Amino acid sequence: MKKKEYILSFFVILFHLVGFLGFFFGYKELFTSLIPFHLLLMLVLLVWSYESFNSHFALLIYCLGFGIEFLGVHTGIIFGSYQYGDALGIKLANIPLLIGVNWVLLIFAAGSAIHYVPIKSDVLKAVLAAALLVVLDIFIEPVAIRFDYWHWASTAVPLQNYVAWFIFSFGCFWLFFNQKKNTKNSVAVTLLLAQFLFFMALNYWG
Repeated sequence: MKKKEYILSFFVILFHLVGFLGFFFGYKELFTSLIPFHLLLMLVLLVWSYESFNSHFALLIYCLGFGIEFLGVHTGIIFGSYQYGDALGIKLANIPLLIGVNWVLLIFAAGSAIHYVPIKSDVLKAVLAAALLVVLDIFIEPVAIRFDYWHWASTAVPLQNYVAWFIFSFGCFWLFFNQKKNTKNSVAVTLLLAQFLFFMALNYWG
């Protein structure tokens, strides 16, 4: 890793650690209010980590992510019946504007991680990356409900949520792996690991 990658990875880990400690020690309201700023900061660090960031692709993922969430909330037929809380900030048509940013972070992070796996098939890479995101979402869901990211109409997270996550993210990853730009990025991989550790820790100690 280059010096810049070490520095940016350090800040990715640091801010996730600070966030966990804030929730762990009971500063829920304060750190919940900081979630939108955290997402934007992670986006800045991610963009900064690339020598040539594919902004057009990121915008596409943002629009796809916002669009699928819009349909999901307003129809209930994609992920199941759910509504967003206030933790993710300003909303448009009841959908947080930053939810698209979250999808960008997840796609770039998991996609970059799978790019290091010695597999040539883009389809298989997309399958593995999508499966990885589904596993991450299993850890995200309890935390998201507890900290007002979103809420389900039922008491349990519906199975179709995970199926929809897999199908939608598979399509995004297929596009990701077919980019002509270099998508290997150690900072993005660090972000994925930090997300896993953050949500796993909050599940058990938050």
